[in-house]
Amino acid sequence: MNFLPDILLMLLSMPVMLMALSVHESAHGYAAYKLGDPTARNLGRITLNPVKHFDLFGFLSMLVFHIGWAKPVPINARYFKKPRRDMAITGAAGPLSNVCLALIHLAILRIVMIFITNAVLGGRITSELWMIVLSLIVYLLYMGVIMNIVLAIFNLIPIPPFDGSRIFYAFLPPKWYFGVMKYEQYIMIGCIIFLFLLSRLGINPLASLESWMINGLFTVTGMGRGTAELGVFNALISYLSNLMYA
Repeated sequence: MNFLPDILLMLLSMPVMLMALSVHESAHGYAAYKLGDPTARNLGRITLNPVKHFDLFGFLSMLVFHIGWAKPVPINARYFKKPRRDMAITGAAGPLSNVCLALIHLAILRIVMIFITNAVLGGRITSELWMIVLSLIVYLLYMGVIMNIVLAIFNLIPIPPFDGSRIFYAFLPPKWYFGVMKYEQYIMIGCIIFLFLLSRLGINPLASLESWMINGLFTVTGMGRGTAELGVFNALISYLSNLMYA
């Protein structure tokens, strides 16, 4: 089996992936800062510089499985006026930032596809070089949509170490809250093992939800089934795939 095309496509996705992870962690830090915790700001973690947020295993997981993580932003709940509420807000900031970033990528993709479709239908794109350039641009924008949506959904899982656990904890009685926090590390290890086993079995529990959300977003932006833009989009993605695997 030739893995070179897969590796090339993964490398092409790196800028989009690094942006998604950097925005996610910066959003956590910024939300915590606005709620009174200066820890992330003092450590220089409220930044889009991906080096500051880099985690090797999370990076490799995101690159291969489109599911990953960055180095967590340190949060000190002692600075918060209402720790449980503010931890929930801080936790929600990361996934929300990725949803916003996905919508930005989608809006740009929609605009780009209008211009490309008009050019294709008008017979103005005949050069193979232009086809390669345009297919790469469309691919990167599309991956920006996918990676940010997956990152947002993945982090809303209500168990540690995902952001959804911070939101979920806010609704637990104090006794349960501290009981769960006590075993958070073990829950995290068990979750990672479970996801690894699912991947080995070829099971992606987020695939259907991801597909449903992307189809819904495409429909909302007017790029849904049967439109000229969607047809050209599929043609460009197929062109890039055939080029890579030729």
